[in-house]
Amino acid sequence: MAEHPGEVAVTIVDERLAEEAAPLVHQLVAEQVASKLTAQDPTLWGPAAESEAAIRLSWTSLASTSRPLLAEIDGLRAELRAEGIDRVVLAGMGGSSLAPEVITNTAGVPLVVLDTTDPGQVADALAGDLARTVLVVSSKSGSTVETDSHRRVFAAAFAAEGVDPASRIVVVTDPGSPLERSATEAGYRRVFQADPNVGGRYSALTAFGLVPAGLAGADVAALLDEAEAAVPVLSRDSAENPALVLAAALGAAHARGAEKVVLADTGSGIKGFGDWAEQLVAESTGKEGTGLLPVVVERPDAPGFANAGDDATAVAVGRASDGAKIGTAGTLGGLILLWEYATAVAGRLLGINPFDQPDVEAAKKAARALLDSPSSTESAPAFTDGPVEVHPSEGLLPDGTDSLAAAVHALLAAAPEAGYLSVQVYLDRLDDASAALLRPQLARVSGLQTTFGWGPRFLHSTGQYHKGGHQNGVFLQVTGAVERDVEVPDRPYTLGVLQHAQALGDGQVLVEHGRPVLRLHFTDRAAGLARLVEALAEVGR
Repeated sequence: MAEHPGEVAVTIVDERLAEEAAPLVHQLVAEQVASKLTAQDPTLWGPAAESEAAIRLSWTSLASTSRPLLAEIDGLRAELRAEGIDRVVLAGMGGSSLAPEVITNTAGVPLVVLDTTDPGQVADALAGDLARTVLVVSSKSGSTVETDSHRRVFAAAFAAEGVDPASRIVVVTDPGSPLERSATEAGYRRVFQADPNVGGRYSALTAFGLVPAGLAGADVAALLDEAEAAVPVLSRDSAENPALVLAAALGAAHARGAEKVVLADTGSGIKGFGDWAEQLVAESTGKEGTGLLPVVVERPDAPGFANAGDDATAVAVGRASDGAKIGTAGTLGGLILLWEYATAVAGRLLGINPFDQPDVEAAKKAARALLDSPSSTESAPAFTDGPVEVHPSEGLLPDGTDSLAAAVHALLAAAPEAGYLSVQVYLDRLDDASAALLRPQLARVSGLQTTFGWGPRFLHSTGQYHKGGHQNGVFLQVTGAVERDVEVPDRPYTLGVLQHAQALGDGQVLVEHGRPVLRLHFTDRAAGLARLVEALAEVGR
């Protein structure tokens, strides 16, 4: 582990990888990539990326430029506490939720994160003490359908409790956005403007990361201190620069076919870092048929890490452990900046623009189309196995397939050599948390690198890689019956309808990309999950 505040360190444990990375490190040093990146040089990724990079590089200076926010956050928190308001609910997706979640979890302070359309999970958040609640609505534009729905639902709930909604809603958005205008017109409690020259996945140290975490009680000033302490070493054109070492190692591994980056925490003390890094890496690099696919695993001894094959690079977050090819260490603020630098530099090595996300919108458009014609959102299942309805993409299942185990086996068999399995679960991330156990079980059964994502939040992160990256994935979707739906005020759909449309829409886009998709719909969530676990045991025999 790093010994000094802000210190970050990267160690390439694997000797072969160290040898392959060394020439790339020297090349990056000679080209002065680190210092140019800190100076926000938009030419580093070539002419095609220059216009986008020119408005996406302010994250390199956030450790300093975000300082004025601290007093504003402290002042608002004191105001709220004086009024007995100490429960913070965050409505945000992707970069607007992942960073605040890792910051508050690591700090050990409570933050209710709503990055879901599951009506049960939203209803649970509504059931909290609204008299003590402030809602932070966090979106660059305000057009994010999930976040807009949360805002509408909570505003109505506040009003029903006799609480003025405007007094309990805080907004974080880009200056001049439609959300800023509507929030100002509505008289919301506070509107924080984020730096518009920072993309969502690089926004951990902007208002998007700092405001909800700071209002919840995390020491965000210390977080900026940690990041600021790391800036000099990450800006240096030196072979000792850990960001250059990490980028070169990932680039060298990718060049010989190791496109997956398997992340495991090995005692860092940071909770959930892999989930934040997952979006950063996947959305930044997964495009033009290439990229780095993050695989976040539960422990260093979990399948996919210790037994990583030639198609994957195991990276420890914390001390280098058995099975790791790379070790990374540091404080949370330091590691955030380390991975941002390394990901941007890896984009240069891969020859892509790390600041756009050309394929994210496709699933959103498909979901909107399904919402416009809800009668066409569901087709009959190919067959039913107990509480599980089985919906395969065309041609996936052999004729006569009539068991859940056989359907799952067919999906796994459709994976190409060195492919991957993506498990996408559109359920309640809290009440249905045991669904996460599907990842290690499927990884063991399939022998494939296996990712796990809660829908729809993964659509704002790894969803980019699924459509834009190397097209060698197979996809298992899980949806579930809704017991208690939630109306969205002034919208012609409920959260349950929206959640279902998002799953079907993304599945449709994946099929259009020629990918095998198997959707399992649980008519009873608990019983369906139990039946799937039984079927996986059958597949593994």
